[in-house]
Parts: sequence; structure tokens; C-alpha cells
Amino acid sequence: MPNKTTVTAEPGKQELFIIREFNAPRELVFKAYTDPDLYVQWAGPNDLTMTIDKWDCREGGSYRFTHERDGHKYAFFGVNHEVLAPERLIGTFEFDGLPERGHVILGTTKFEDLGGGRSRLVHQSVFQSVADRDGMVQSGMERGVTEGYEKLDSLLESLNSNSQTA
Repeated sequence: MPNKTTVTAEPGKQELFIIREFNAPRELVFKAYTDPDLYVQWAGPNDLTMTIDKWDCREGGSYRFTHERDGHKYAFFGVNHEVLAPERLIGTFEFDGLPERGHVILGTTKFEDLGGGRSRLVHQSVFQSVADRDGMVQSGMERGVTEGYEKLDSLLESLNSNSQTA
């Protein structure tokens, strides 16, 4: 049975949660989040192509990547506040296509070891306002997260089987 992505956004709150289990150890899931060569293979919806413009995955480091579809580019960027392998990532996330700056999201991603080579990811995004949070939810973000995690499942399966045969 495939793992299900759960996105919870309670009405009137400035946060949302994403919870997902993986058939891979948390160290490998953490690596897929922090290694740009892996991240570019899974993050985002199926119909977008990702390019990483900048990737400095350390405390105080920053990143910027672009998704592209049919010649239209969508850029995202942020700063890493904590990179604690393999337990937690804390940082900001911003979409470059809004009319004004300042719609910064603070994200905390925790990687939990479930034993038996399985792990759980719990992500919390805190938005500047309820309107910002609702706008993100209405943008189709849940589809992108779900499709991305389905690609991540395949990538982790491949990495897991490669590490077991090495």
C-alpha cells in the first residue's frame, strides 16, 4: 500500500502541516532534502521542470530554484536557519512571483525514525497571515507536494536498493 500525504490546514490558522511516511530510513530522506542532485529529481509537480540556481544547505546558507512549464518560470528562494542532520530543517520559503515581497513562510521539517527502515516526515509551515496560507493552499500546492513525494518514493527505493547492493 502506498504512503499517503496528509496536508492539514485548519480554518483561521496561519499554519499548515504536511505529514508523510516513507519506506526509507530518515537519513536517506534527509539526504534527499539536502542534496541538490537528489532534490531536483523529486521536488514539485510532475508537469514542472526544476533548475537549482543556488544551493547552500548549511545554517545561514540560502537557496533559489526555478520551476518551469511551457516557458513560464516560477522561482522560489529562502534561507536555512537550522540544518541538523538527520533530524530537522528550519528555514524560510518565498515565492518570487508575487506583486510584493514579504510573504515569507517559516518552515520546520522534522524527520522521525519509525524503525524497520521506515521514517516519517512532519512539516509545519507558518505564514504571515491566514490569507497567505489560504492562497498557498488554493494555488494547488497539495497536488505538487503529493506528486513530489510520489517521485521521492521512487527515488528512495532506487537509492535504498543501490545502497544494499553496494
